Amino acid sequence: MSCARRRPRACRAARENGRVSAAEVRAVATVDDVLRRDLLSCWTDVTNAGGAVGFVPPVSRDDLAPALDWLLEGVHSGRDVLALLTVDDATAGFAVLVGSLSPLRRHWATVLRVQVHPTFQGRGLGRVLMTGVHDIARTRGLEFLRLTARGGTGVDGFYRRLGYQEHGRLPGAVRVAAGDDRDEIVLACPL
Repeated sequence: MSCARRRPRACRAARENGRVSAAEVRAVATVDDVLRRDLLSCWTDVTNAGGAVGFVPPVSRDDLAPALDWLLEGVHSGRDVLALLTVDDATAGFAVLVGSLSPLRRHWATVLRVQVHPTFQGRGLGRVLMTGVHDIARTRGLEFLRLTARGGTGVDGFYRRLGYQEHGRLPGAVRVAAGDDRDEIVLACPL
């Protein structure tokens, strides 16, 4: 099923132990020091819990800060957009939509660093986050999204259920450790 056919709302209720929480995804163009700290904590905790979000555990906030600041430069420039997932107004995860500088590819964007904090996982919030990413992309006039997934994690199955299709693999492109090279799976989805 294509992404265009799946249009659940980006604002959902998440259940945990019978309690309903308000989950929301919104586009953020300006990141203050408090939100930057929350994003850095989220990314550090997700990585250290084994999440495939660009690094291999163990990592510290200092390890991730330059990569986060690079992502935020694109957000602050207006080319890229931060999709912020909150649950009851607390930062629960994020993803970044990275636009193209090429006029030939302005209808495409790349989705980077999709993550839900470990304390919020298991409630369907990954789907809520990606639905929000798709909604934000549509409002920006995008027609296609691209992302990559680390082979051997099974996360590509999550994206396939959201309508993404595999369009190739880069064999051994991700070196997790000496002797542990993984494929980088290239996936895309029409909106």
